[in-house]
Amino acid sequence: MDEAIDEISESVRANMHILADRIRILRNEKGISAREMSLALGQNVNYINLIENGKRSPSFELFFDICDFFDITPEDFFKYDNYTLDNSNPGLENDNQNMFFSLTSEQKLRLSDFIKSLKS
Repeated sequence: MDEAIDEISESVRANMHILADRIRILRNEKGISAREMSLALGQNVNYINLIENGKRSPSFELFFDICDFFDITPEDFFKYDNYTLDNSNPGLENDNQNMFFSLTSEQKLRLSDFIKSLKS
């Protein structure tokens, strides 16, 4: 399981802009400021801003807290539809798909097992 987490973490770091954009989109859709979100998560607002600007990656624990904050599953966090996408970045959905398809079969299997373990 640790290997799977390491591999997923590596993919997340390589695609931090996807994570950053998605957090910002979700926050803006809720009409919540970065400060309000940081207070709710018990984080420094500067750290949240660094994450949203793609300069830092949240820990897995914080990532799950962010998902809980937005009342979505980690799996749903990475799902996009045309309505949700920010028009200023139309390639975001393709970037996410490319990230997934760039994983090896073993990594995809581990990611699937990891996501299933979150639901149980």
